[in-house]
Amino acid sequence: MGSTPVRYLVVPTADAADGAKSARFGDKTILWVPAEQHLGRASRTAPGLLLVTQVGRSFQDEFPDVTPLLDHGRHLVISTADKPARRRSNHCWRMEPLRPDTTVVDIASAPPARVDPQVTNLLSQLSPTSYQADLTWLASLSTRHSLSASFTTAVDFAAARMVALGYAVTRTAIAVGSGRSENLIGDRPGTGTGPRGLVLITAHLDSINLAGGPSGSAPGADDNGSGSAGVLELGRVLAGRTWEHDVRLILFGGEEQGLFGSKQYVAALPAAERGRIRAVLNMDMIASKNSAVPTVMLEGASLSSGQIADLATAAATYTGLKVETSLNPFASDHVPFINAGIPAVLTIEGADSANGHIHSANDTLNFLDWSLAAEILRMNAAALAGWLGLTAAADARPRPAGSVVSWGPGRLDVFVRGTDAAMHHKSWDGHAWHDYESLGGVIS
Repeated sequence: MGSTPVRYLVVPTADAADGAKSARFGDKTILWVPAEQHLGRASRTAPGLLLVTQVGRSFQDEFPDVTPLLDHGRHLVISTADKPARRRSNHCWRMEPLRPDTTVVDIASAPPARVDPQVTNLLSQLSPTSYQADLTWLASLSTRHSLSASFTTAVDFAAARMVALGYAVTRTAIAVGSGRSENLIGDRPGTGTGPRGLVLITAHLDSINLAGGPSGSAPGADDNGSGSAGVLELGRVLAGRTWEHDVRLILFGGEEQGLFGSKQYVAALPAAERGRIRAVLNMDMIASKNSAVPTVMLEGASLSSGQIADLATAAATYTGLKVETSLNPFASDHVPFINAGIPAVLTIEGADSANGHIHSANDTLNFLDWSLAAEILRMNAAALAGWLGLTAAADARPRPAGSVVSWGPGRLDVFVRGTDAAMHHKSWDGHAWHDYESLGGVIS
Protein backbone atom coordinates (compact mmCIF):
# COMPACT_ATOMS: atom_id res chain seq x y z
CA MET A 1 0.00 0.00 0.00
CA GLY A 2 2.95 2.33 0.74
CA SER A 3 1.93 5.96 1.20
CA THR A 4 -0.93 5.90 -1.34
CA PRO A 5 -3.60 8.24 0.08
CA VAL A 6 -6.59 6.40 1.52
CA ARG A 7 -9.96 7.23 2.99
CA TYR A 8 -10.40 5.43 6.30
CA LEU A 9 -13.26 4.90 8.71
CA VAL A 10 -13.40 3.14 12.11
CA VAL A 11 -16.68 1.33 12.75
CA PRO A 12 -18.04 -1.27 15.15
CA THR A 13 -17.03 -4.67 13.82
CA ALA A 14 -20.67 -5.71 13.43
CA ASP A 15 -21.21 -2.77 11.04
CA ALA A 16 -18.24 -3.49 8.76
CA ALA A 17 -19.36 -3.44 5.13
CA ASP A 18 -18.14 -5.22 2.04
CA GLY A 19 -16.24 -3.44 -0.69
CA ALA A 20 -13.47 -1.92 1.41
CA LYS A 21 -10.21 -3.21 2.75
CA SER A 22 -10.43 -3.92 6.44
CA ALA A 23 -8.54 -4.90 9.57
CA ARG A 24 -10.33 -6.07 12.68
CA PHE A 25 -9.30 -5.10 16.21
CA GLY A 26 -11.73 -6.86 18.53
CA ASP A 27 -14.99 -4.93 18.59
CA LYS A 28 -13.69 -2.26 16.16
CA THR A 29 -12.81 -2.52 12.47
CA ILE A 30 -10.93 0.00 10.37
CA LEU A 31 -12.03 0.27 6.73
CA TRP A 32 -10.11 1.98 3.93
CA VAL A 33 -10.31 2.59 0.20
CA PRO A 34 -8.30 4.69 -2.27
CA ALA A 35 -8.74 8.36 -1.42
CA GLU A 36 -10.86 9.08 -4.51
CA GLN A 37 -13.51 6.51 -3.49
CA HIS A 38 -16.48 7.23 -1.25
CA LEU A 39 -16.44 5.73 2.27
CA GLY A 40 -19.09 7.60 4.22
CA ARG A 41 -19.38 11.13 5.49
CA ALA A 42 -17.38 10.42 8.69
CA SER A 43 -14.33 9.11 6.82
CA ARG A 44 -11.03 10.94 6.68
CA THR A 45 -8.01 10.96 4.42
CA ALA A 46 -4.56 9.70 5.43
CA PRO A 47 -1.38 9.14 3.39
CA GLY A 48 -1.37 5.45 4.37
CA LEU A 49 -1.83 3.20 7.39
CA LEU A 50 0.71 1.56 9.70
CA LEU A 51 0.23 -1.06 12.44
CA VAL A 52 2.10 -0.48 15.70
CA THR A 53 2.42 -3.28 18.27
CA GLN A 54 3.67 -2.06 21.63
CA VAL A 55 4.48 -3.24 25.14
CA GLY A 56 2.41 -1.25 27.60
CA ARG A 57 2.33 2.34 26.34
CA SER A 58 5.89 2.30 25.02
CA PHE A 59 5.15 3.80 21.60
CA GLN A 60 2.69 6.37 22.93
CA ASP A 61 5.06 7.40 25.72
CA GLU A 62 7.94 7.83 23.25
CA PHE A 63 5.83 9.75 20.73
CA PRO A 64 3.07 11.56 22.66
CA ASP A 65 2.36 13.87 19.71
CA VAL A 66 1.26 10.97 17.47
CA THR A 67 -2.51 10.53 17.63
CA PRO A 68 -3.55 6.95 16.73
CA LEU A 69 -6.25 6.59 14.12
CA LEU A 70 -7.34 3.47 16.05
CA ASP A 71 -6.23 2.59 19.58
CA HIS A 72 -6.67 -0.99 20.76
CA GLY A 73 -4.10 -0.93 23.56
CA ARG A 74 -1.36 -3.31 22.49
CA HIS A 75 -2.15 -2.50 18.85
CA LEU A 76 -2.42 0.94 17.23
CA VAL A 77 -3.08 2.18 13.72
CA ILE A 78 -1.24 5.38 12.77
CA SER A 79 -0.83 7.39 9.59
CA THR A 80 2.33 6.96 7.54
CA ALA A 81 2.66 10.74 7.86
CA ASP A 82 3.34 10.18 11.57
CA LYS A 83 6.00 7.51 11.06
CA PRO A 84 8.86 8.38 13.42
CA ALA A 85 12.14 9.27 11.75
CA ARG A 86 14.14 7.62 14.55
CA ARG A 87 13.57 5.55 17.66
CA ARG A 88 15.20 4.80 20.96
CA SER A 89 17.32 1.69 21.23
CA ASN A 90 14.79 -0.62 22.85
CA HIS A 91 12.57 -3.50 21.85
CA CYS A 92 9.26 -2.27 23.20
CA TRP A 93 7.37 -1.55 19.98
CA ARG A 94 7.22 -2.63 16.34
CA MET A 95 5.85 -0.87 13.27
CA GLU A 96 4.78 -2.41 9.94
CA PRO A 97 2.32 -1.77 7.10
CA LEU A 98 -1.27 -2.57 8.01
CA ARG A 99 -2.23 -5.56 5.90
CA PRO A 100 -5.72 -5.50 4.40
CA ASP A 101 -8.43 -8.03 5.20
CA THR A 102 -6.81 -9.28 8.40
CA THR A 103 -7.92 -9.87 11.96
CA VAL A 104 -5.28 -8.34 14.21
CA VAL A 105 -7.32 -8.99 17.37
CA ASP A 106 -10.31 -11.30 17.60
CA ILE A 107 -12.81 -11.86 20.38
CA ALA A 108 -12.98 -15.54 21.29
CA SER A 109 -16.43 -17.05 21.12
CA ALA A 110 -15.62 -20.53 22.39
CA PRO A 111 -18.62 -22.13 24.12
CA PRO A 112 -18.04 -23.70 27.53
CA ALA A 113 -17.24 -27.38 27.53
CA ARG A 114 -18.54 -30.02 29.91
CA VAL A 115 -17.11 -29.42 33.35
CA ASP A 116 -14.57 -32.11 34.24
CA PRO A 117 -14.65 -32.99 37.96
CA GLN A 118 -10.94 -33.84 37.92
CA VAL A 119 -10.09 -30.42 36.46
CA THR A 120 -12.38 -28.75 38.99
CA ASN A 121 -10.55 -30.58 41.75
CA LEU A 122 -7.21 -29.48 40.32
CA LEU A 123 -8.32 -25.84 40.20
CA SER A 124 -9.41 -26.04 43.83
CA GLN A 125 -5.76 -26.61 44.72
CA LEU A 126 -4.71 -23.18 43.41
CA SER A 127 -3.84 -21.05 46.43
CA PRO A 128 -4.17 -17.26 46.38
CA THR A 129 -2.13 -17.20 49.60
CA SER A 130 0.76 -19.12 48.05
CA TYR A 131 0.72 -17.07 44.85
CA GLN A 132 0.57 -13.75 46.68
CA ALA A 133 3.38 -14.75 49.03
CA ASP A 134 5.72 -15.61 46.16
CA LEU A 135 4.86 -12.47 44.21
CA THR A 136 5.17 -10.26 47.29
CA TRP A 137 8.63 -11.66 48.00
CA LEU A 138 9.81 -11.16 44.40
CA ALA A 139 8.56 -7.58 44.34
CA SER A 140 10.30 -6.85 47.66
CA LEU A 141 13.70 -6.96 45.93
CA SER A 142 15.00 -3.56 44.90
CA THR A 143 15.41 -4.83 41.35
CA ARG A 144 15.59 -8.05 39.37
CA HIS A 145 17.66 -6.55 36.59
CA SER A 146 19.23 -9.46 34.73
CA LEU A 147 22.78 -8.39 35.59
CA SER A 148 22.16 -7.59 39.26
CA ALA A 149 23.06 -9.56 42.36
CA SER A 150 19.41 -9.47 43.42
CA PHE A 151 18.42 -11.27 40.20
CA THR A 152 20.64 -14.13 41.39
CA THR A 153 18.90 -13.91 44.77
CA ALA A 154 15.55 -14.26 43.01
CA VAL A 155 16.84 -17.31 41.11
CA ASP A 156 18.05 -18.83 44.40
CA PHE A 157 14.58 -18.35 45.87
CA ALA A 158 12.74 -19.82 42.88
CA ALA A 159 15.18 -22.73 42.61
CA ALA A 160 14.55 -23.67 46.23
CA ARG A 161 10.82 -23.59 45.62
CA MET A 162 11.14 -25.86 42.58
CA VAL A 163 13.42 -28.33 44.33
CA ALA A 164 10.98 -28.49 47.22
CA LEU A 165 8.26 -29.55 44.82
CA GLY A 166 10.32 -32.38 43.36
CA TYR A 167 11.56 -30.70 40.18
CA ALA A 168 15.07 -31.46 38.97
CA VAL A 169 16.62 -28.00 38.73
CA THR A 170 19.18 -26.70 36.23
CA ARG A 171 20.66 -23.21 36.13
CA THR A 172 22.00 -22.30 32.68
CA ALA A 173 24.27 -19.33 32.04
CA ILE A 174 23.22 -16.89 29.30
CA ALA A 175 24.87 -13.87 27.71
CA VAL A 176 23.07 -10.54 28.07
CA GLY A 177 25.04 -8.13 25.95
CA SER A 178 28.54 -8.18 27.42
CA GLY A 179 27.24 -9.44 30.77
CA ARG A 180 26.13 -12.79 32.13
CA SER A 181 22.81 -13.86 33.58
CA GLU A 182 20.99 -17.19 33.79
CA ASN A 183 17.86 -19.20 33.08
CA LEU A 184 16.27 -21.42 35.73
CA ILE A 185 14.77 -24.72 34.55
CA GLY A 186 12.79 -27.25 36.59
CA ASP A 187 11.84 -30.67 35.18
CA ARG A 188 9.34 -33.21 36.43
CA PRO A 189 8.84 -36.41 34.39
CA GLY A 190 5.48 -37.81 33.47
CA THR A 191 4.48 -41.41 34.03
CA GLY A 192 3.18 -42.30 30.58
CA THR A 193 4.37 -45.66 29.27
CA GLY A 194 4.51 -44.58 25.62
CA PRO A 195 6.59 -41.79 24.06
CA ARG A 196 6.14 -38.83 26.37
CA GLY A 197 5.58 -35.28 25.21
CA LEU A 198 6.78 -32.14 26.98
CA VAL A 199 4.84 -29.08 28.14
CA LEU A 200 6.68 -25.88 29.06
CA ILE A 201 5.42 -23.23 31.51
CA THR A 202 7.50 -20.09 31.20
CA ALA A 203 7.90 -16.47 32.32
CA HIS A 204 10.71 -13.96 32.53
CA LEU A 205 12.04 -13.35 36.01
CA ASP A 206 13.92 -10.12 35.32
CA SER A 207 12.60 -6.58 35.77
CA ILE A 208 13.76 -3.21 34.48
CA ASN A 209 13.55 0.53 35.09
CA LEU A 210 14.02 2.18 31.69
CA ALA A 211 14.49 5.69 33.08
CA GLY A 212 16.56 4.69 36.10
CA GLY A 213 18.93 2.27 34.39
CA PRO A 214 20.39 -0.94 35.86
CA SER A 215 20.63 0.54 39.36
CA GLY A 216 17.14 2.04 39.37
CA SER A 217 14.37 0.67 41.55
CA ALA A 218 12.52 -2.00 39.57
CA PRO A 219 10.15 -4.05 41.77
CA GLY A 220 8.51 -5.48 38.63
CA ALA A 221 5.39 -6.61 40.46
CA ASP A 222 3.25 -7.01 37.34
CA ASP A 223 6.11 -7.16 34.82
CA ASN A 224 6.89 -9.85 35.52
CA GLY A 225 6.64 -10.93 39.13
CA SER A 226 3.04 -11.82 38.32
CA GLY A 227 4.05 -14.30 35.62
CA SER A 228 7.02 -15.69 37.55
CA ALA A 229 4.92 -16.35 40.64
CA GLY A 230 2.38 -17.91 38.29
CA VAL A 231 4.98 -20.41 37.07
CA LEU A 232 5.77 -21.37 40.67
CA GLU A 233 2.10 -21.66 41.61
CA LEU A 234 1.17 -23.78 38.60
CA GLY A 235 4.27 -25.89 39.24
CA ARG A 236 3.14 -26.40 42.82
CA VAL A 237 -0.34 -27.53 41.83
CA LEU A 238 0.87 -29.81 39.04
CA ALA A 239 3.38 -31.47 41.40
CA GLY A 240 0.47 -32.80 43.44
CA ARG A 241 -0.75 -35.03 40.58
CA THR A 242 0.70 -37.59 38.22
CA TRP A 243 0.68 -36.77 34.51
CA GLU A 244 1.21 -38.68 31.31
CA HIS A 245 3.62 -36.13 29.83
CA ASP A 246 6.66 -34.28 31.20
CA VAL A 247 6.36 -30.75 32.59
CA ARG A 248 9.13 -28.16 32.53
CA LEU A 249 9.13 -24.84 34.39
CA ILE A 250 11.40 -22.09 33.01
CA LEU A 251 12.17 -18.64 34.41
CA PHE A 252 14.13 -16.68 31.83
CA GLY A 253 16.70 -13.95 32.33
CA GLY A 254 17.49 -11.19 29.87
CA GLU A 255 13.96 -10.76 28.52
CA GLU A 256 13.81 -7.02 29.05
CA GLN A 257 17.06 -6.48 27.12
CA GLY A 258 15.80 -8.41 24.06
CA LEU A 259 14.57 -11.94 24.87
CA PHE A 260 18.14 -13.15 25.45
CA GLY A 261 17.22 -16.02 27.78
CA SER A 262 14.50 -17.54 25.61
CA LYS A 263 16.41 -17.02 22.34
CA GLN A 264 19.45 -18.82 23.68
CA TYR A 265 17.35 -21.56 25.26
CA VAL A 266 15.53 -22.30 22.00
CA ALA A 267 18.74 -22.14 19.97
CA ALA A 268 20.31 -24.81 22.21
CA LEU A 269 17.33 -27.22 22.07
CA PRO A 270 18.18 -30.51 20.33
CA ALA A 271 15.89 -31.42 17.45
CA ALA A 272 14.49 -34.43 19.32
CA GLU A 273 13.60 -32.23 22.29
CA ARG A 274 11.88 -29.67 20.07
CA GLY A 275 9.82 -32.47 18.55
CA ARG A 276 8.52 -33.53 21.99
CA ILE A 277 7.06 -30.12 22.87
CA ARG A 278 3.26 -30.20 22.89
CA ALA A 279 2.78 -26.61 24.05
CA VAL A 280 4.59 -23.63 25.55
CA LEU A 281 2.52 -21.52 27.96
CA ASN A 282 4.16 -18.14 28.57
CA MET A 283 2.91 -15.70 31.22
CA ASP A 284 3.92 -12.04 31.04
CA MET A 285 1.89 -9.48 33.04
CA ILE A 286 -1.23 -11.23 34.33
CA ALA A 287 -2.24 -9.15 37.34
CA SER A 288 -3.31 -5.65 36.29
CA LYS A 289 -7.01 -5.15 35.52
CA ASN A 290 -7.05 -2.42 32.91
CA SER A 291 -10.66 -2.54 31.76
CA ALA A 292 -14.10 -2.77 33.32
CA VAL A 293 -14.44 -6.42 32.29
CA PRO A 294 -11.61 -8.77 33.34
CA THR A 295 -9.88 -9.57 30.07
CA VAL A 296 -7.02 -11.76 28.93
CA MET A 297 -5.18 -11.65 25.61
CA LEU A 298 -4.04 -14.95 24.10
CA GLU A 299 -1.27 -14.22 21.61
CA GLY A 300 0.37 -16.77 19.37
CA ALA A 301 0.59 -17.76 15.71
CA SER A 302 -1.19 -20.08 13.31
CA LEU A 303 0.86 -23.04 14.53
CA SER A 304 -0.40 -22.44 18.08
CA SER A 305 -4.05 -21.90 17.15
CA GLY A 306 -4.98 -25.25 18.72
CA GLN A 307 -3.48 -24.23 22.06
CA ILE A 308 -5.19 -20.83 21.84
CA ALA A 309 -8.52 -22.61 21.27
CA ASP A 310 -7.90 -24.86 24.28
CA LEU A 311 -7.18 -21.86 26.50
CA ALA A 312 -10.27 -20.01 25.24
CA THR A 313 -12.45 -23.06 25.97
CA ALA A 314 -10.90 -23.38 29.44
CA ALA A 315 -11.65 -19.72 30.11
CA ALA A 316 -15.27 -20.12 28.98
CA THR A 317 -15.73 -23.25 31.10
CA TYR A 318 -13.97 -22.37 34.36
CA THR A 319 -13.66 -18.55 34.50
CA GLY A 320 -15.53 -15.31 33.83
CA LEU A 321 -12.77 -13.89 31.63
CA LYS A 322 -13.36 -12.06 28.39
CA VAL A 323 -10.86 -13.55 25.93
CA GLU A 324 -9.20 -11.73 23.06
CA THR A 325 -6.85 -13.50 20.66
CA SER A 326 -4.09 -12.37 18.31
CA LEU A 327 -1.87 -14.14 15.80
CA ASN A 328 0.56 -11.21 15.84
CA PRO A 329 3.27 -12.35 18.29
CA PHE A 330 5.60 -9.73 19.71
CA ALA A 331 8.11 -8.91 22.44
CA SER A 332 7.84 -11.74 24.92
CA ASP A 333 9.38 -15.16 25.44
CA HIS A 334 6.82 -17.01 23.30
CA VAL A 335 8.27 -15.42 20.15
CA PRO A 336 11.56 -17.44 19.87
CA PHE A 337 9.57 -20.67 20.20
CA ILE A 338 7.14 -19.62 17.47
CA ASN A 339 10.02 -18.57 15.23
CA ALA A 340 11.43 -22.10 15.68
CA GLY A 341 8.13 -23.74 14.70
CA ILE A 342 7.14 -24.66 18.28
CA PRO A 343 3.52 -23.97 19.38
CA ALA A 344 3.62 -21.25 22.03
CA VAL A 345 1.02 -18.90 23.52
CA LEU A 346 1.39 -15.72 25.55
CA THR A 347 -1.22 -15.08 28.24
CA ILE A 348 -1.26 -11.39 29.13
CA GLU A 349 -3.72 -9.06 30.81
CA GLY A 350 -6.09 -7.30 28.41
CA ALA A 351 -5.67 -3.62 27.52
CA ASP A 352 -2.12 -3.65 28.83
CA SER A 353 -1.42 -0.21 27.37
CA ALA A 354 -3.59 1.21 30.14
CA ASN A 355 -0.96 -0.03 32.62
CA GLY A 356 1.41 2.94 32.86
CA HIS A 357 3.46 1.56 35.75
CA ILE A 358 5.61 -1.10 34.09
CA HIS A 359 9.34 -0.59 33.45
CA SER A 360 9.52 1.90 36.32
CA ALA A 361 9.79 2.17 40.10
CA ASN A 362 5.98 2.35 40.21
CA ASP A 363 5.36 -1.28 39.16
CA THR A 364 4.39 -2.23 42.71
CA LEU A 365 1.89 -4.47 44.46
CA ASN A 366 -0.44 -1.48 44.95
CA PHE A 367 -1.64 -1.70 41.36
CA LEU A 368 -2.30 -5.43 41.16
CA ASP A 369 -5.69 -7.11 40.93
CA TRP A 370 -5.33 -10.48 42.62
CA SER A 371 -8.69 -11.74 41.36
CA LEU A 372 -7.67 -11.22 37.71
CA ALA A 373 -4.44 -13.15 38.24
CA ALA A 374 -6.42 -15.95 39.92
CA GLU A 375 -8.78 -16.21 36.93
CA ILE A 376 -5.91 -16.33 34.42
CA LEU A 377 -4.20 -19.03 36.50
CA ARG A 378 -7.46 -21.03 36.55
CA MET A 379 -7.67 -20.83 32.76
CA ASN A 380 -4.03 -21.82 32.37
CA ALA A 381 -4.26 -24.73 34.82
CA ALA A 382 -7.36 -26.13 33.10
CA ALA A 383 -5.65 -26.05 29.69
CA LEU A 384 -2.47 -27.58 31.13
CA ALA A 385 -4.49 -30.50 32.49
CA GLY A 386 -5.53 -31.35 28.94
CA TRP A 387 -2.05 -30.94 27.46
CA LEU A 388 -0.32 -32.97 30.18
CA GLY A 389 -2.92 -35.74 30.45
CA LEU A 390 -4.06 -36.90 33.88
CA THR A 391 -3.07 -40.50 34.52
CA ALA A 392 -5.35 -43.15 36.01
CA ALA A 393 -3.83 -42.31 39.40
CA ALA A 394 -4.94 -38.72 39.08
CA ASP A 395 -6.01 -38.44 42.70
CA ALA A 396 -2.73 -39.75 44.08
CA ARG A 397 -0.53 -37.18 45.80
CA PRO A 398 3.06 -38.38 45.53
CA ARG A 399 5.60 -37.05 47.96
CA PRO A 400 8.04 -34.53 46.48
CA ALA A 401 11.21 -36.24 45.28
CA GLY A 402 13.42 -33.42 46.53
CA SER A 403 13.56 -31.07 49.47
CA VAL A 404 10.62 -30.21 51.68
CA VAL A 405 9.78 -26.56 52.23
CA SER A 406 7.77 -25.15 55.11
CA TRP A 407 6.78 -21.49 55.30
CA GLY A 408 7.08 -19.53 58.50
CA PRO A 409 6.73 -15.81 59.16
CA GLY A 410 9.32 -14.13 56.96
CA ARG A 411 11.34 -17.28 56.36
CA LEU A 412 11.81 -20.26 54.09
CA ASP A 413 13.12 -23.51 55.54
CA VAL A 414 14.62 -26.17 53.29
CA PHE A 415 15.41 -29.67 54.51
CA VAL A 416 17.73 -31.63 52.26
CA ARG A 417 18.94 -35.20 52.28
CA GLY A 418 22.72 -35.11 52.07
CA THR A 419 25.16 -37.59 50.57
CA ASP A 420 25.69 -38.88 54.11
CA ALA A 421 21.96 -39.86 54.21
CA ALA A 422 21.40 -37.41 57.06
CA MET A 423 18.92 -34.53 57.10
CA HIS A 424 20.41 -31.05 56.67
CA HIS A 425 18.70 -27.73 57.27
CA LYS A 426 19.08 -24.43 55.38
CA SER A 427 17.02 -21.36 56.21
CA TRP A 428 16.26 -18.19 54.27
CA ASP A 429 15.56 -15.18 56.52
CA GLY A 430 14.45 -12.86 53.73
CA HIS A 431 17.97 -11.59 53.07
CA ALA A 432 20.41 -14.52 53.04
CA TRP A 433 20.72 -18.29 53.37
CA HIS A 434 21.93 -19.78 56.66
CA ASP A 435 23.36 -23.28 57.04
CA TYR A 436 22.60 -25.22 60.19
CA GLU A 437 24.28 -28.32 61.49
CA SER A 438 23.09 -31.70 60.38
CA LEU A 439 19.99 -32.68 62.26
CA GLY A 440 21.41 -36.17 62.49
CA GLY A 441 19.71 -39.46 61.86
CA VAL A 442 19.34 -41.36 58.67
CA ILE A 443 16.46 -40.90 56.26
CA SER A 444 14.89 -44.09 55.11
